[in-house]
Order: sequence, then C-alpha cells, then structure tokens
Amino acid sequence: MAVHDDARPRRTFAVISHPDAGKSTLTEALALHASVISEAGAVHGKAGRRGTVSDWMEMERARGISITSAALQFTYRDHVVNLVDTPGHSDFSEDTYRVLSAVDSAVMLVDAAKGLEPQTLKLFQVCAHRGIPVLTIINKWDRPGLDPLELMDSIEQQIKLKPTPLTWPVGEAGDFRGVLDRRTGGFIQFTRTAGGATRAPELHLSPDQATGVAGGAWTTAQEEHELLSADGADHDQKRFLAGETTPVLFASALQNFGVAQLLEILLELAPPPGASPALNGAVRGVDDDFSAFVFKVQSGMDSAHRDRLAYARVCSGVFERGMVVTHAGTGRPFATKYAQAVFGRERSSVETAFPGDVVGLVNASSLRVGDTIYAGEPVEYPPIASFAPEYFATARAADTGRYKQFRSGIEQLDQEGVVQVLRSDLRGAQNPVLAAVGPMQFEVVLARMEAEFKAPVRLEQLAYTVARRTDDAGAEALSGIRQIEVLARSDGTHLVLFPDKWRVTTVARDHPDVMLEALPASTG
Repeated sequence: MAVHDDARPRRTFAVISHPDAGKSTLTEALALHASVISEAGAVHGKAGRRGTVSDWMEMERARGISITSAALQFTYRDHVVNLVDTPGHSDFSEDTYRVLSAVDSAVMLVDAAKGLEPQTLKLFQVCAHRGIPVLTIINKWDRPGLDPLELMDSIEQQIKLKPTPLTWPVGEAGDFRGVLDRRTGGFIQFTRTAGGATRAPELHLSPDQATGVAGGAWTTAQEEHELLSADGADHDQKRFLAGETTPVLFASALQNFGVAQLLEILLELAPPPGASPALNGAVRGVDDDFSAFVFKVQSGMDSAHRDRLAYARVCSGVFERGMVVTHAGTGRPFATKYAQAVFGRERSSVETAFPGDVVGLVNASSLRVGDTIYAGEPVEYPPIASFAPEYFATARAADTGRYKQFRSGIEQLDQEGVVQVLRSDLRGAQNPVLAAVGPMQFEVVLARMEAEFKAPVRLEQLAYTVARRTDDAGAEALSGIRQIEVLARSDGTHLVLFPDKWRVTTVARDHPDVMLEALPASTG
C-alpha cells in the first residue's frame, strides 16, 4: 500500500497555552464541531459537571487542568485531523515539548483578559525554534478583556511575529456579537446555547445587513479592519509557513463561538505532513518506507486493561497493523499486532495509518519516548531532550511488602517521562531519587503509585536545586565530594546534583578538567 492510497489530507497539530486559557475546553469544542461528540464535556454548573474527553486522569478531573497530553483523531470535511492536547501547567512542560516534536502546526490560546503570559511567550519560542507555524486564538472574548488592537501590538512587540487577524470581533470583550470575516467582509453572528454544551448557531450576514443588526459595533469593527490592512496585517500564506506571521481568530471556546472558523482555517492553512530530518542529516520523505517516532508512553488510561500505550507519529510510508518493524535503537524487530487509534482514552483498532497519523502501540514494552521504528531503509530521528530538573526527592515504598509493585511502578513512570529517575550504588535500588521540572510532578507520582500500582510511596525532599551533566570520568572524579551527589539516569547519563549555582561554580573552579554541562532549560 502506498501513501496516495488514502488521499484524505492530514492535519496534525497541538493545542498549547498558559494554564487556564481554555485549552481543554477548546479541544472539546473542536470535537463537538466535528460531530464526533454530541455534547461538550465541560458542562458548567455545580450539578452535572463532567470532565472533558481529553482530561481522563482523576487528578485532571478533580483540579480542572490537563496533567498529561492526550491524542484525539477524527475526520472533518474529508480530512483526517490528529489533535494533541497538551498539559495545562508549566510543571509538565516536558510533555508539551514532546508533543511539539510530533506535530506540523500549533494552535496557541491567549486569554483575552490576561494577554501574553510567561508560559505563552516560552511556548511561542519553542515553536519558533522547531519551525512550527502557529495560529493564535484570542479566547474568552465573551468576558471583559483587553482592547483587540492592543493585543495585536503586544503579540508583535513581545513575540516578534506579525499578527494577521482572519476574523475581528464585533463588540468589545464581554459583548461578543460575532466576528467580521476579514477575507470576505461579511458578518458571522453567533447565538448562545445553554451552557455552551452544543454547537452555537451561526448566521452569515452581508455588510449592509450587519449594519442594521450590530450598528456601531459593526462600524467600529470595519474601521479597525481597515487599520489592520493599512498596517500590512493581512494573511500571507508563505510568511505564515515561514514562521514570520501568526493568523489570529477571536473566539469563546466555552460558548463555542468561533470554533467552526478555526476548524475551517486549520484545514485550509495548516501545513500537511512533510519530510522529516533524520539524526544523520538525511531527510525521510513522506512517500518513503514506513517510519514513526514515539513521542509519548502512557499506562493506566483504562483500569479495566492494565496495558501500556506508546504513541507514535507516523513520519513516512504506510503503517499496517501486524507489520514487523525495526526498533532503531536496538536493531531488534517486533510485530505490531495490537495497534489502535486513540480518542482521549477511548480506543479502536487501526488497520492502516499514514504520515501525520498518531498510532497507539499496545504493550510495546521496548519502546521509550524518543525512539524510532521503521521498515525497509533504516532511519533514526533525533532524540527528545530531557529538561534540567530543579526539584529532587527520594522515593521509598510505604509498605515494604509491596516492594515488587513499587519497583514496577517507578520503572513505568520513568519510561513515561513522568519524572526522571536517578540511581546510585550508594542509595541502592530501594531508594531512587526522583527529579522533576516542577513539584506537581511529584503529586502525580504519589497519586498514580497508589491508584494504579497499589504501592503508596513516601517522598523526602532533597536540598538540591541544580543538575549538571557529566561523563564517566567526571562521575568518578566528583564521587564523594561534600554537598554534591552523582547519580545515573536510566538512559545512562550521569547527573551531578548541587544545592545551588554557587556550589556549581566552586566545584568547576576546583575541578577545571571535569565536564559539567548544563541541561536544556524547560519552557515552564
């Protein structure tokens, strides 16, 4: 089977934002508009509140934030859409970074009242670094917020991307009447539904009709639209794909306002899957032999099935269930008998998948985050960097009789990348050190170890705040030095832990021949 045997175009994108900007609500609204669910999960009101499709962990439902990424695949207007929702808290920025290695574009949400926030700025920088085109959604326009022209100025000045609005709000923030479609000049009027649980009706009006319906709000929108055009803020597809501009849409994900426009724009403007650069500098075209990249490993998604799912983004060729592929890291073959398409934690068997699709490989225990699998011509894609941890704690089994489950659970969480697990001969296997980008990762460890592995753990915070990478010679030279500790990560990397940056400086001065290399900083 060849790639062209399934002619439906693919769109694979991530939804990213600062916490509380409405990311999971938008994910749900997109699924609602694509008619793959009949009612949005985030039904507000104390009675009957439900969790979103993409937020399936108990902690996510209890706290109302995304803790782990989730993939949703659906079809819309003869396109196959692969949407990956990302964690909503900066403590889980490593998970977000992994997702951004597996998509072709990103949708960035900006809170209309708060504007650009620290996490927003850092995520824009990550997308720019990876060459990922970004569409920007000004969300929550149904609530009081900032002036839209000021928001556009803020994006251009702080992110250095030219905003090119495709829609423009009719009515100030908090009085959302609809949007002016800047490409047609028409008015799209929105009508509220109860709690935003169903698709919001839209009425498409001509400019003359809009004047009669929206009055001064329409006149203001037209004047601002003309100002934007005079400032060169009209969409240019080449500049968008080159990462020089960001198309902007105004929406209220909670009310389902503007969501249909986002879906249409994604199909029209977001780039399709393209060639992938390999570790050796070669390029793998989408029509070449099959290859895929593992960007996430997850267990515990369904308590009825104690399985483990490796999420793989198809980069080239065609995946066929049951095919024997090669694991690039070990050179060993394995069969892909159990392969699934994923929609949150719901699954269905998948027979074939094409470039851009996300496939869940069940119980592929040899696969780790960052691994490459392929058929035919060998290929290996660049690994995903691990961020510099800043929080450290030792983990012990609360019940020594459950040590086997404790060891299995810690190993699983390590493989998923929930935390980095560090070990040393001095501490022994029963007392590993957990290293995290943010403290909430430790809360996930505690919750999942008890709920999934029935092995409660006790964590004891360590006084380290800085980690540096070293080599074998450095690990030997620094072993036993006061106030620092040398441990090994599961991938074989030696990490030296320090109480503060001052101690890093003094150790580097006293041992000038030892390698002490900084790890990549997180987006958190």
